[in-house]
Amino acid sequence: MPEELPCQPAVRRALAQWHHMVAAKELGGLEALLADDVTFRSPMAHKPYEGVGLTATILRTVLQVFEDFAYHRQLCSADGLNVVLEFSARVGTRQLKGVDLIRFDAEGQIREFEVMVRPMSGLQALGEAMAQRLAGTLG
Repeated sequence: MPEELPCQPAVRRALAQWHHMVAAKELGGLEALLADDVTFRSPMAHKPYEGVGLTATILRTVLQVFEDFAYHRQLCSADGLNVVLEFSARVGTRQLKGVDLIRFDAEGQIREFEVMVRPMSGLQALGEAMAQRLAGTLG
């Protein structure tokens, strides 16, 4: 197995802040972690969402939807700016596993946040719960 690569210092600081906010279920400082032109890619939508406002709304909502949420592994790319966070959660009776693929800039701001989820039944439950909470918000 290859040796785990370290993230860049600004990314490590941002990730520590992210993990703290998620553990506390309080994303009050989220906007400061997001680049102005951040892109969010949902496992349910065919096109990405752009900007701080939509990305923050989606991330805050999913934190409310997920139950028993936990991160398990964190992997960093060779350049120290790209991170994969493996997680598990539950939506109602549906268990799911997923990954957050996050690209940071050198200052530690999130430029891209992409989520992948499996199995399909968990993804469907997540999509339904998000749609109920965000009806009319995402367009």
